[in-house]
Amino acid sequence: MFSNFDINFIIFGIMPYAALTVLVVGCIARYDRDQYTWKSSSSQLLRRKQLMWGSILFHVGIITVFFGHLIGLFTPVWVLDAIGVPYALKQWMAVLIGGPAGIAALIGGTLLLHRRLTEPRIRATSSWMDITIMVLIWWQLAIGLLTITQTLQHMDGSEMVRFMTWSQSIVTWNINAWVTVVDVHWLYKLHIALGLIITALFPFSRLVHMISGFAAPVKYLTRPGYQVVRTRRKKALPKRSAPKSTPAE
Repeated sequence: MFSNFDINFIIFGIMPYAALTVLVVGCIARYDRDQYTWKSSSSQLLRRKQLMWGSILFHVGIITVFFGHLIGLFTPVWVLDAIGVPYALKQWMAVLIGGPAGIAALIGGTLLLHRRLTEPRIRATSSWMDITIMVLIWWQLAIGLLTITQTLQHMDGSEMVRFMTWSQSIVTWNINAWVTVVDVHWLYKLHIALGLIITALFPFSRLVHMISGFAAPVKYLTRPGYQVVRTRRKKALPKRSAPKSTPAE
């Protein structure tokens, strides 16, 4: 029954669709049920030390890496050919820009994770998901930097084109896209698998504040002018008695 089972098909063929489904459905469900939890729950008031430098390094680095991956993987190959960008040049740009950005994000993430784990008050107010997602992102950044050792062995851009083809084939619902990257190095496979796991956990973590951050300008223009807040209390608060008026002298 499982003689033809291939873990590569699970990672590159099934996991992308499963992770994207959980991402979309989970975000919609959370917005419908708990839209006022779409925030990062800052712990600045508990301890400011390490927060400023850690936050700046992490966010600048991670945003650069995120959009670098987004543009790099989903730009059609024919666009590069049309504008005359050599694959080798794009590969060097990915290493020279993504490398320092990844290092900055890893240093910032280390500061933030150390702060969250060692400060008693922050640790006490952190959920298990807060810590789990931060640990997973830290490992994802570390593994991503390790993949550079393999990328430097393929500076002609051949490996990059394979991942571009796979990513774009996933979007176009090509179920056989996984065969294009079946024999890549295991570091790449681990990096992709962990990225898909983080994608699936996205709706259940504080990472949803990314969406609210991008949507805030649009939401501001269409705001209704009032806000409805639902309480989680099972019992209503007792009615407050009217203040007693003092007799005039």
